[in-house]
Amino acid sequence: MSDEPQQQPGWAPRDPSVPDPDPDRGPGPDAPEDAPGKKKRPRRTGWRRLLPTWRMLLAAFLLVAVLLCGAFVAGYTMVKIPAANDTATAQSNVYLYADGTPLARDGEVNRENVQLSQVPKAIQHAVLAAEDRGFYGEPAVDPQAMIRAAWNTATGKGKQSGSTITQQYVKNYYLAQEQTVTRKVKEFFIAIKLNREKSKDYILEGYLNTSYFGRNAYGIQAAAQAYYGKDIEQLGAPEGAYLASLLNAPNAYDVATHPENRGKALGRWNYVLDGMVKEGWLKQAARTKITFPQPQQARPAAGLSGQRGYIVQAVEDYLTAHKVIDDETLNSGGYRITTTLDKPRQDAFVQAVEDNVMKKADAAKRRADRNVRVGGASIDPVTGKVVALYGGIDYTKQYVSNATRRDFQVGSTFKPFVFTAAVENGSTTQAGTPITPNTVYDGTNRRPVVGSAIPFAPENEDDVSYGNISVRTATDKSVNAVYAQLAVDVGPTKVKETAVALGLPEETPELNAYPSIALGVATASVLDMTEAYATLANHGKRGTYSLVEKISKNGEDLPLPQQETKQVVSRTAADTTTSILRSVVDGGTGAAAKAAGRPAAGKTGTAEEDKAAWFAGYTPDLATVVAVMGADPDTAVQKPLYGALGQDRINGGGAPAETWAQYTAAALKDKEAKEFDLEVEAGSEAPVVPPPVAPPVAPPPSEDTGGQRPGTDNGGAAADGGQQGGRTGGAAATGGDQGGGDNGGAAADGGNDTGGGPTGGNDGAAAADGGGDQGGGDNGGGDGGVPDPVGGLIGGGEQGRRPAADGNAPPR
Repeated sequence: MSDEPQQQPGWAPRDPSVPDPDPDRGPGPDAPEDAPGKKKRPRRTGWRRLLPTWRMLLAAFLLVAVLLCGAFVAGYTMVKIPAANDTATAQSNVYLYADGTPLARDGEVNRENVQLSQVPKAIQHAVLAAEDRGFYGEPAVDPQAMIRAAWNTATGKGKQSGSTITQQYVKNYYLAQEQTVTRKVKEFFIAIKLNREKSKDYILEGYLNTSYFGRNAYGIQAAAQAYYGKDIEQLGAPEGAYLASLLNAPNAYDVATHPENRGKALGRWNYVLDGMVKEGWLKQAARTKITFPQPQQARPAAGLSGQRGYIVQAVEDYLTAHKVIDDETLNSGGYRITTTLDKPRQDAFVQAVEDNVMKKADAAKRRADRNVRVGGASIDPVTGKVVALYGGIDYTKQYVSNATRRDFQVGSTFKPFVFTAAVENGSTTQAGTPITPNTVYDGTNRRPVVGSAIPFAPENEDDVSYGNISVRTATDKSVNAVYAQLAVDVGPTKVKETAVALGLPEETPELNAYPSIALGVATASVLDMTEAYATLANHGKRGTYSLVEKISKNGEDLPLPQQETKQVVSRTAADTTTSILRSVVDGGTGAAAKAAGRPAAGKTGTAEEDKAAWFAGYTPDLATVVAVMGADPDTAVQKPLYGALGQDRINGGGAPAETWAQYTAAALKDKEAKEFDLEVEAGSEAPVVPPPVAPPVAPPPSEDTGGQRPGTDNGGAAADGGQQGGRTGGAAATGGDQGGGDNGGAAADGGNDTGGGPTGGNDGAAAADGGGDQGGGDNGGGDGGVPDPVGGLIGGGEQGRRPAADGNAPPR
């Protein structure tokens, strides 16, 4: 056969000179792929050449599937179910003072295993409703939930585990608590294997016995005893729902330890109960009747008695809040933690509270003394380190730390933040006058604020009216009418922003941008207030407080938050505030703080109904806050301090300021006293002479008060005329004779010879039938004093006053 191409019937080679009528037709038989009646696929050009074909995609998909299957098989084969971890014999954590002196050891793990049959069905269902409602009908792992949790964590929507109960049990019983990819991979495969080899009941029983519930309780039985003092078999759905809630955030949802988080805990508790109803485990009628089962006060280990337990609790909160470590990992033990606390100063704080408060309390003699509690904190303003912390009389007797709790009003200790905001923002009065310490305001009692969309007319303490008064004097006397208007002039939102910048947490309860913010209705903790005052002491520079110097385990250090100092308010704003707070100590309600023997600035404060008394102050070296609080030791309900420590009332210039002075003197005994180096705003130095001011006016006493009238600092009582005014006014035999004091003592029958004070005394009109001059304080006495037919002086200031007849008083 010839090698030449053979012609096929009906076909002849195309003449190249003739255009092809069918260019899409494939080549002739001289091309291998050509065939009669079949068209060739056009070649892709341009950007289309970069796209993979469907054959390539299919091949890639099959390859990935094979690899994943292979990886799964390899992982399932290689990962074995290990022996149980050593959590049951976990080490204690060791806490040290800054100098390495042992401070506390937090005890062994508390656990008592029970069988699943011992756990009531209602409690089992509560745990499932909280953690994994599809536990009995779903696989051991939930990849979709894991991917969703990883995405939420990566996008900042909160740290989530995405783990089923089986995975959580594997983590608790077989693995460590660290958040690593390796651990998660092991957890994944072990959970699948365990689910194939063990029953769901076995896994649920193990989970209930290994989970951490807070209060150092591991397992549902230990939790039942820790929170309700009963075995798990004695509890029902209400208690079970609360214990199940704790699994999400053990320490945060402990409403006895953190009463300020009660709302969040109740929200989680309701979520669990509603889930039980949705799953058919609880009838709606029964759900409606359920009330919250308040847990008992904690019973901490004896090794945490005294201040040790409070410090351990504060350190744990600090580490978890700053995401250094989570509470469950920390409670697994073995950590060595060096705090910033200075042992000599810590001991000095305890001694100061003992000398000025606890030695004066006699619960057997006075029922009110049962309610007395004390909280304190001290910070080095330059370093931001907490050098002393006082949580209460004894951690084993009063479990909630009075240093870190956020449920008592701070009263007038908040007022300096209002003034700082005024200077920081260059605020003016309604008339356009710049606000300085010498700016004059109307201190009339119940004066409605001007310029606020929210009506507000606060009462001054004891309903006293002051007339026109400077901001400096209004600070000394804690005049609510002045500071409410000042807050409106500055803007409540700016006041809140300044308070947060200085150191108060933005989520502080009742820290709302209303005119009432100036009265101290917010419930910041003692530690929060100390940080804010430390910022003022440091000329407006804030370094986030630190409580931990070092934390390590097995010789490896964990990273701690970096301490960064930032100018949060101007030096002028901070220093001008310091200047007016110095006058509070030098001659105002905080005079007791002068006993520290060095330059100091500070502010007294009283919560509503006298449920807490505060003194917040600082020297150039040290910022310290002391609060005396009232709370029933059995119910923890806040109580007024009337009659406590043998006094009619407790105020910030009394026991709190005295405790502050003794502690500060001891804490700084080895340091040379420093003067404040202040840069104040223009117009702060030379006082503006205010217009003539009428003596303060108060309502007549009620019939059941025996004629007692409010007085000023340490006013003495008259035998027949009520309480005398004046700074050191003494007792008058028949209603005012021999009244003394700096500003406004009155003599009998007109006060000619023995009236004391630079502006009181001579020619002051005496009250009919005795009772002394009206006024007291800076503007009392003088010619034309107002007679008072029932006797008794009317003075200003915080000390020595009685509450109103109905027992209520605004925060001061």
